[in-house]
Amino acid sequence: MEESKETRSPSQTARQVADATEDDPELVTHHGTKRGIKSRHAQMLVLGGTVGTGLFVGTGQALAAAGPAFLFAAYIVICFLVYGIVAAITEIGAYLPVPGMSVAYYGNRIVSPSLGFALGWMYWYTWGVSVAYEITAAAVVINYWPNSIPVAAWITIMLVVIVALNFCPVKVYGESEFWFASIKVFTIIGLLVLSVVLFFGGGPDHTRLGFWYWQNPGATNEYLVGGAGGRFCAFLFALIYSCFSFNFSPELVIIAAGEMQSPRKNLPKAALHFIWRLIIFYVFGALAIGVICRSDEPALTDGGKGAAASPWVIAIERAGIHGLDSLINAVIITSAWSSGNSILYMSSRSLYSLAVAGNAPRIFTRCNKHGVPIYAVIASSLLSLLAYLNVDTVSGVVFNWFVSFINTAAFISWVCCCLIYFRFKKACTAQGIMKTDLPYTSILQPWTAWVSMVAFSLFGLLNGFSVFFPGHFTTSDFLTAYIGIPAFLLMYFGHRFFAKDNTWLRAPGSVDLKTGLADILADEESDATVSQAAGLLKHNMYMWLRKIYTIWGWE
Repeated sequence: MEESKETRSPSQTARQVADATEDDPELVTHHGTKRGIKSRHAQMLVLGGTVGTGLFVGTGQALAAAGPAFLFAAYIVICFLVYGIVAAITEIGAYLPVPGMSVAYYGNRIVSPSLGFALGWMYWYTWGVSVAYEITAAAVVINYWPNSIPVAAWITIMLVVIVALNFCPVKVYGESEFWFASIKVFTIIGLLVLSVVLFFGGGPDHTRLGFWYWQNPGATNEYLVGGAGGRFCAFLFALIYSCFSFNFSPELVIIAAGEMQSPRKNLPKAALHFIWRLIIFYVFGALAIGVICRSDEPALTDGGKGAAASPWVIAIERAGIHGLDSLINAVIITSAWSSGNSILYMSSRSLYSLAVAGNAPRIFTRCNKHGVPIYAVIASSLLSLLAYLNVDTVSGVVFNWFVSFINTAAFISWVCCCLIYFRFKKACTAQGIMKTDLPYTSILQPWTAWVSMVAFSLFGLLNGFSVFFPGHFTTSDFLTAYIGIPAFLLMYFGHRFFAKDNTWLRAPGSVDLKTGLADILADEESDATVSQAAGLLKHNMYMWLRKIYTIWGWE
């Protein structure tokens, strides 16, 4: 049977293009991306894109608006909802881990070409804008130190480094991001330990904090209105704003798996390690912030600049620990740098995936000899130039614009992830694919996916709810909160209009769950043989060291 273009895997499309141009002497070729990302790279790559300025700085606004109890509860709820997305999309990705895969690719292959088209382009422009957001955050933080260097110079330096790293071979990129993210991870661990020390009165002034700030100024705040309604609005704000810290982390798991070694084995491992790290870093981080920092601290919202708005830095200053605030400030800058690095990787691979699926110009499928889609990287880098908005506008204002805009896209993406998962399960049932045939399943599915889909649908509609209260409406806030929804629908129905012959929804029995599977299984068998031989060599390693590696996910 002739294979249709719209269900062809990225690896096959790139390979066919390569065959047609095998005599091309250019350095830039069509040979596709390469699997150079190891399991430890993938796990840190995901954390690098997730543990960013949202955790270090953005939590301050949520703490100020909602209070420590609501902040802690919000992160618990969001961790559970994000788990539902990660588990769902990992189940699909582990079964069909084709090179160049993405959530948009699965939307095209499993649901409809129009969904894949709209998702792919939404990912591309949102992640491009997200790079500008991370650079904006870093530019704000740099102002913590008095300096006369123009903000445009700092933006240029950060952009050059991020783009240069994305032009490196994927192994070099993965290794650099591994160490970038490691700095953030160990810093968070150090801050959690410091929080415990301050909790028990181990600071320079020996003041035992305990849960004092939960009593004075209080565990919960009121937001927009007074009374119970104000407390509800405060919790809702904390839920929606906290989502920003987790944005697109499930999607990055899938994209990284496209260039991961032994993805059927390592993708579920990376996803599981990622979940428990989210719980440790975000849930315990939110608890620690509520313990060591007052929610009525003026610097959280308008009294400070840069990292002074970070609850961690505020707590360190109030505890009288000299010098540590500048160290944390430097880490926040590398955090923004690392997140921008990961996000540009996602944006370029999303454009590459669009091109190999036929939804973007074919030039973006071209890769250099190291497997880097250089034209996709160049095009994606252009969107990061939005960071120069900081030159003429207050950085804090631009920061909040980007937060609202990116949040909307994330909610749309997560709802679509659940939809793709449900169609995948229906296709498996219709085609006789048993649960035992899947490399990864979760005992909590499909219930967590249903809960996540409903919750994120509501969050998408309520993303800018504060603008509907008297005295809070601004055109810029309304547009950044909601313009993503009509933009997505315009791309979806626009594709439907020009591709009238395509089906609205693929029938479960016609969903292609076979193409590329034989190659995947063959590669896995080869990788398993190599891994088994390597495992024999590592057998005599110290047991305690092997356990640490296994727990951390480096093995």
